[in-house]
Amino acid sequence: MAAGEAKSVLFVCLGNICRSPIAEAVFRKLVTEGNIENKWRIDSAATSTYEVGNPPDYRGQNCMRKHGVTMNHIARQVTKDDFLTFDYMLCMDESNLRDLKRKSNSVQNCKSQIELLGSYDPQKQLIIEDPYYGTDEDFETVYQQCLRCCKAFLEKPH
Repeated sequence: MAAGEAKSVLFVCLGNICRSPIAEAVFRKLVTEGNIENKWRIDSAATSTYEVGNPPDYRGQNCMRKHGVTMNHIARQVTKDDFLTFDYMLCMDESNLRDLKRKSNSVQNCKSQIELLGSYDPQKQLIIEDPYYGTDEDFETVYQQCLRCCKAFLEKPH
């Protein structure tokens, strides 16, 4: 990668209204606090079309507000272009991972490194469970996991 070239990360979950927009907002806040927002292109997307066009789940928004994290996102599905333009695709569970790897196989010159966001968790919680059918506490758990993983991901050399 050329010096000064921005890196890019796409956070991915099933619907793009719970976990991935939380991870995106957390990561955006970390790079802004680190004064390196010009070094990163950050987005999130879904493996499915279920929630395309919708804002993040209100419980996730409430959780993020509580932590002073700004969240501005409208759900979208992963595109073929994403595989060509994002350096990293960090997803939340094995199902997302399988879907992304399957989709990436049909993309020539896929440049994305596809990984579980949880693989960066210092507490070794590999899977970030979908809180959609859960409680406010489940959204808090997702926030804490995303915070730990995003910090660790950001600290690694890129």
